[in-house]
Amino acid sequence: MRIAAITLDLDDTLWPIAPVMERAEQRLDTWLKAHCPRAAANFPIPAMRALRERIALEHPHLAHDYTEQRRASLRAALLPHGYGEGQVDEAFAEFYAARNDVECYADALPALERLALRFPLVSLSNGNADLERIGLSRYFRYSIAAREFGMAKPAPQIFHAACDLLGLPPDAVLHVGDDPELDVAGARAAGMHCAWINRAGVTWPGPQTPDLSVRDLRELADTLDALMVNRRDDHALA
Repeated sequence: MRIAAITLDLDDTLWPIAPVMERAEQRLDTWLKAHCPRAAANFPIPAMRALRERIALEHPHLAHDYTEQRRASLRAALLPHGYGEGQVDEAFAEFYAARNDVECYADALPALERLALRFPLVSLSNGNADLERIGLSRYFRYSIAAREFGMAKPAPQIFHAACDLLGLPPDAVLHVGDDPELDVAGARAAGMHCAWINRAGVTWPGPQTPDLSVRDLRELADTLDALMVNRRDDHALA
């Protein structure tokens, strides 16, 4: 396996997403209680969550766009109670600030430092995180989000878009992510190598195993370092 570049998933690969979303929902709820109390009374956190899920089901064309799903759910919650687009914008801004307040896994930043020294990195995410706001954009040559691209993983087109930006064929790029279907199967179908981040230590659920299976990004960096050393040794013996 020869790797010239790496694409990386974000949510649940660089940071855990569940606590981020819980804090964002709580911050939105607090803001609504202060600024849009009629909507807040009708849409406490469980009801707002159910509303967003309903919006997603009713608007499948937004499946790749979590930002517009959230804004549409805020419109549905606020406008019938006499609030306007200005409050929708402010509510979303409050939510989105918290959504980008992430705490990376302990292994993520040291591994990014190591990986970025050896490979061009591209973020490839179905989520709507803003790497500039988070402070991680310096590690990445490019960033591709499903919302801007118009299509989400596991569609091969979004993987190929990353390869095109890098100027590399798919088989020269390793995709790294936590999701067996969206990341591993998606990358494999696109003709790329794939590494599964298995932080929970569970059994691989799919029929085709990933090229690499590691517990975290530190182990990934160690594994790639070892592969490069072995490759140099092979050349020296040739």
